[in-house]
Amino acid sequence: MKKRILAIVLSTVMALSMVACGSADKAATTEPAATEEAPAAEAAAEEAPAAEAAGEAYHFEVIVKSFQSTYWQAAVQGIEQACAELGVTANSNGPANESDIADQVQMIDNAIEQKPDGIGLAACDTNSVLDSLAKALEAGIPVVCFDTGVADAPEGSVYATVATDNTAAGACAAENMFPVIEEVVKAATADAPVRIGEVNQDATALNIQQRGLGFINKMIELCTAAGKSVAVVGNEFYVNACDNAGDEATAEVIIEVGVPAQTTVDLAATEANKIMSKDDTIAIFGSNQTTAEGVITANATLNKLSTDPATGIVAAGFDAGTPQKAAINAGQLIGSVTQSPLIMGYKCIYKLVDICDVKEVSDIPMYGYWYNAENMDAADIAPNLYD
Repeated sequence: MKKRILAIVLSTVMALSMVACGSADKAATTEPAATEEAPAAEAAAEEAPAAEAAGEAYHFEVIVKSFQSTYWQAAVQGIEQACAELGVTANSNGPANESDIADQVQMIDNAIEQKPDGIGLAACDTNSVLDSLAKALEAGIPVVCFDTGVADAPEGSVYATVATDNTAAGACAAENMFPVIEEVVKAATADAPVRIGEVNQDATALNIQQRGLGFINKMIELCTAAGKSVAVVGNEFYVNACDNAGDEATAEVIIEVGVPAQTTVDLAATEANKIMSKDDTIAIFGSNQTTAEGVITANATLNKLSTDPATGIVAAGFDAGTPQKAAINAGQLIGSVTQSPLIMGYKCIYKLVDICDVKEVSDIPMYGYWYNAENMDAADIAPNLYD
C-alpha cells in the first residue's frame, strides 16, 4: 500500500434526506434539495478537485453486486471517469448474479489480499460481508460503501457511504402510484378487497429492504388515510418488518410481496405473474431494474398492464434501462424512480482518494427521480436513464 491510512472513524451517520421526486403530482419531479450531487458526471466533475488531489497514484479494488444489469455498468462508468480525472486506478469486479452472495464475499476477501489503498463495496447481502469488513479493518484498508450501506458494519471499517435514500425512494413510487388507483382503493370492502403487489429482488440487501419497506409503509399510510384497513402478506421478512401487517381476513386492501429465489428477470417474472394473475390485483411495483423488467416480462403473456385502473393493472418500476423506458412510452408502466449509479461510482472513488489524502469524509445522500412519459427527456432526468 503506497500510503498507510490514518484512522478517520466516523462516529455518526449522516441522516439521509428525502429523494427528489414528485409526490401528489405523479407527472412531476422536484429539484434535489441543496446537494453536491448532479444528475450527470460532467456536473459532478465541476465540483471535484483537480487530479493533483490524489497526491499519489493510489489503487483501489471495487466490488459491485454484479454485471447483469446496465445499472452496474453505469456505476463502473462513473468509477472509470473518476479514476481518469484523479490519476488513480481501480479494478472493478463482481459476481455474475446479485444472488451469488458467497462469490461476492470471496471477491472481497481476495481484494483484501491484494492490499489496495482502499475498497469500494456494494454489498449483495449486508450480513454476509461483516467478517470481510473486519478483515479490511484489521489490514488497515478503508472501505467506502456505495449503492447500499452496511448498518451493522464493524465500527471504523466503513468510512463513508454513497447511497440513495432508499426508504424515501420506495415511498416515492407509492406516492406517485396512489393517486392513480385512489378511487379504486376507496371503493374496496372487506368482502371485495383489492390487491397491490410488490416484487423485491431479495430480502437480504439493505437498500432493497429499505426500498421495499418504503413502498409498503407509505402505501399503508396512504390507504389508511383513505379510510381503508390494510394487510401485508407474502415474503416473511417484509411482513414482519413493515409498520403494520394487519389482518388479511378483514383487510380491504392487501399488499402482497413476492421475492424470487434468485435475482433473474425470469424468476422475478414468475413472482409477478403469481400476483398479476389474481382477479383482485389493481397495481404492482417492481423495486429495482430486474424486478421491474420481471413485471414487464410477465405482462408479455398476461397483457394486463394499463395506466388506467379501469382497464388493467397499474404498474410502476425502479431504476431504468431500455425495457422500462419502452414500457412507459407504451402505456404499460405509469413511471419509475431512477437513481444515479454513475455518480455513485464516481463519488465512491473521490471519497477513497480523500481518505488516502487524510481528509475527513462523511456520507453522501443521493437522490431518486420520478420519471414518466412526460418528463423522460428533462435535463435532470435524462442523464440518469441508463440503458
